[in-house]
Amino acid sequence: MGSDPKVRAGAVDVVRHWQDLGYLIIYVTGRPDMQKQRVVAWLAQHNFPHGIVSFCDGLVHDPLRHKANFLKSLITDLHMKIHAAYGSTKDISVYSSISLPPTHIYIVGRPTKKLQSQCQFITEGYAAHLAQLEYSHRARPAKNTTRMALRKGSFGLPGQSEFLRKRNHLLRTISSQPPGAGHRPERTQSQSEGDKERDRE
Repeated sequence: MGSDPKVRAGAVDVVRHWQDLGYLIIYVTGRPDMQKQRVVAWLAQHNFPHGIVSFCDGLVHDPLRHKANFLKSLITDLHMKIHAAYGSTKDISVYSSISLPPTHIYIVGRPTKKLQSQCQFITEGYAAHLAQLEYSHRARPAKNTTRMALRKGSFGLPGQSEFLRKRNHLLRTISSQPPGAGHRPERTQSQSEGDKERDRE
């Protein structure tokens, strides 16, 4: 990471758009955890919405495998659904490995015929992409009516999927509607199986 990499115009607005629709923002990087403080400070400095940040444990030989394994653990262990993913051309294989359809993979970079059927290239910048998302109604509000609240300053949570299981890292809030008689409030998708078992007791 350079001293201060430039933010592409409109990038923050696109992330904020997804957050406003109720989606949990997850930043997945192949950078080692020793760069956590710098990366988190950079995200905050440029006003990116708070979210979960995943780093590699130290230096790794295959950061793309780390990204894929992290996303797979969110899907299999925590039953999360990945709705949209952004990255560079090297990330296409990561997102394809979790069975994300090409219509939900957004790539910044020069389009190539070889990759064109595997993703959606953002060729005219993030501002045009945001306008297209809003116009086409592709970006729909998250289906779950419950909200997930991240603790203030929640950038930079550890890279392992286990952090999502710990209550001190994520605070869950229940639906704003009061529960009816005999109705248990729904929880967010990140509730672990262990939490569900304790709730049944």
